[in-house]
Amino acid sequence: MAHSLAAASASFSPLAARRRPSSQVTNVISNQSLVSFQSQRMNFVSIRSTPSSLRFKICCSAKRETVDKVCEIVKRQLALPDETAVTGESKFAELGADSLDTVEIVMGLEEEFSITVDETSAQDIATVQDAADLIEKLVVEKTA
Repeated sequence: MAHSLAAASASFSPLAARRRPSSQVTNVISNQSLVSFQSQRMNFVSIRSTPSSLRFKICCSAKRETVDKVCEIVKRQLALPDETAVTGESKFAELGADSLDTVEIVMGLEEEFSITVDETSAQDIATVQDAADLIEKLVVEKTA
């Protein structure tokens, strides 16, 4: 982190300092969480960063085959052209789906995978990956 702060301070120079060679710019790094910028003609507020707590997120992604099948169903339900890119990160809304389209997509997924998606879970689906992850969860629960 100290290296990135040093690089940031070294690359920063006020526009006025670039125009007037007589201006001196002082960049001070007092510790890893405080960076100060000053010049003879301009004063800058110190930038202070506070360390945030580390968080780990563990998630189980659906199999590639499941994501691909969901992509096909979404393209079919929305009547998207073949050249439209649909990936796991694709959001239904960005693909032009409204709430009725989303209901139809969920119904298509239920039929294809022989599962039942409850209303609460259906409301949490925003992306293709969300749908694929939910499908795999429901399939596992169904077979257990």
